[in-house]
Amino acid sequence: MLQPKKTKYTKYQKNRYKGFSNKCNVLKFGDYGIKAINKKYKYLTSAQIEAARVAATRFMRKEGKLYINIFPDKPITKKPQEVRMGKGKGNVVGWVVPIRPGRILFEIKNISKDIAKEALRLCASKLPIKTKFIIKIKKYEEI
Repeated sequence: MLQPKKTKYTKYQKNRYKGFSNKCNVLKFGDYGIKAINKKYKYLTSAQIEAARVAATRFMRKEGKLYINIFPDKPITKKPQEVRMGKGKGNVVGWVVPIRPGRILFEIKNISKDIAKEALRLCASKLPIKTKFIIKIKKYEEI
């Protein structure tokens, strides 16, 4: 599973992520991608990202290149069951990444449009958010 090798603090506070994504909202590496279009921010766990990656790479069969633009670097804590209130913050149980609407999650290049669309559809089916298939617009095409 994906998780950072080292962090400054083991436990973080929850933040409130409002609005649209400011970074990574345009295709940079690939020709095709999927973009989050959920209404509010949501969390993606490292297991969900890994399941989406495996689904896409199995369908592509060593063709093309898959880029993952998200990394789970925020720890999620949870207290054990049947524990009374107070007594500090719980233990870290997993790593997540907050996803705002408009964020590009996965990109693919060096592959045909039909294969890329199906691979990214399989990838999006493993995620708990609504996504949209997008294509890179080439401004200057040689004739």
